[in-house]
Amino acid sequence: MEELKTLDCAPCRTGAPRATPDEVGEYRRQIPEWEIVRDGGVERLYRVFRFKDFREALDFANRVGAIAEEQGHHPALLVEWGQVTVTWWTHKIHGLHRNDFVMAARTDTLYAKEAV
Repeated sequence: MEELKTLDCAPCRTGAPRATPDEVGEYRRQIPEWEIVRDGGVERLYRVFRFKDFREALDFANRVGAIAEEQGHHPALLVEWGQVTVTWWTHKIHGLHRNDFVMAARTDTLYAKEAV
């Protein structure tokens, strides 16, 4: 399987297929820090990223927003003092698509750069 972080997001339309249980299993191996949560009956990828202060958290959220805009696939972001909660899911299909896993992997890559 290709590395998720190297893939581009495919345009996602209403009726696009959700990730199958087998795909979810494969993709999750590449993003082990992410949880799958159910909110309002919709599965979503969820992770909290920690920072030393609000400014670093806000800077990270802005970088996540930039890659989201570039790919046309947008998360929910909650910025608080010292942390950013990122939640990925595909609104049009009310669930998880490959794109969500791709963007989670890219988010992990951005965070890894923060630690350098």
